Amino acid sequence: MFESVREDLRSTLDEIRAAGLHKPERVIGTPQNAAVAVTSGGAAGEVLNFCANNYLGLADHPEVVAAAKDALDRWGYGMASVRFICGTQEVHKELEARLSAFLGQEDTILYSSCFDANGGVFETLLGAEDAVISDALNHASIIDGIRLSKARRFRYANRDLVELEARLKEATEGGARRKLIVTDGVFSMDGYVAPLAEICDLADRYDAMVMVDDSHAVGFVGPGGRGTPELHGVMDRVDIITGTLGKALGGASGGYVAARAEIVELLRQRSRPYLFSNSLAPVIAAASLKVLDLLESAGDLREQLAANTALFRTKMTEAGFEVLPGDHAIAPVMIGDAAEAAKMAELLLERGVYVIGFSYPVVPMGAARIRVQLSAAHSTADVERAVAAFIDARAALGTAGA
Repeated sequence: MFESVREDLRSTLDEIRAAGLHKPERVIGTPQNAAVAVTSGGAAGEVLNFCANNYLGLADHPEVVAAAKDALDRWGYGMASVRFICGTQEVHKELEARLSAFLGQEDTILYSSCFDANGGVFETLLGAEDAVISDALNHASIIDGIRLSKARRFRYANRDLVELEARLKEATEGGARRKLIVTDGVFSMDGYVAPLAEICDLADRYDAMVMVDDSHAVGFVGPGGRGTPELHGVMDRVDIITGTLGKALGGASGGYVAARAEIVELLRQRSRPYLFSNSLAPVIAAASLKVLDLLESAGDLREQLAANTALFRTKMTEAGFEVLPGDHAIAPVMIGDAAEAAKMAELLLERGVYVIGFSYPVVPMGAARIRVQLSAAHSTADVERAVAAFIDARAALGTAGA
């Protein structure tokens, strides 16, 4: 039976490769860090890693690793159950309480991933009589989560407050019972930050709730690393924060919704990804608690990350590369053509710098880029070496295309 489908799938895959959109997976043989050893999928050997979400360099931090080892002895490997049956341990409740306090929210609920967290919010909170107003560049998990709900869907152009207000007016005039504005705190493909203060002002004006996916901010954005609501001074005005434990907060896996108490309680009763998925592994919960301990004194890590980010952006711009403006650790180097971006990534790997070319459908057609992600684990020498590799790779790419 499958044979009738096989050729169609092969044809689709051939089209993806011909368009330069194929995304190979490289294999690393070391822990996640500023430098990793590539064992397949490109030039072998140790390379500088500039494509991980390891913003604070905590993925292989010795104290985090030690906490994980201790947790295995105390709590075991896995829960083998969902939370409401027999899948809740003290460590889960402690992590939820710590995240609530850190993010300034009333309660928190853990999920297997932030994709699941975003997938579990909209269907639970919104019905056919409600409206969700979503930024056009929101993460795929938000888009998929919205699709699961029966709410009316409105979309506004990225960070466009005029269009957001127009959509709010439309939803209000349409008689929406509840209105929910949802935005990424930091847009992962561009490194742009959402204007949360202005969004909250509009929410107040139109009696709407505000939800922020802050996956690319919590831990290092804001004076205390509490994310974009802290950065914009609106921690008490954001109703729902979703995020991940898989980026700055240790880099493992797992997600959460931190929100008003009634919202979290309803999610515990009706959110399908929570009710029908195993609990977060206790080893991850325990290690995440250690990460939160470290964040209390992580000012030096945030300063190092900011310095590395500024250095890279400045040096690359001086070298004539187009880097999208901003000061976030996501620094997209714009290439345009998908095949050129993929080739540039290969040339950089040969020169000891591990980055990835992003192309359609992850980014718009014709807007392919190398998304560079800085880490506090990088040294100044690492950053300067990466810039030199970009310059050399660009020259090699130009020669190849001549």
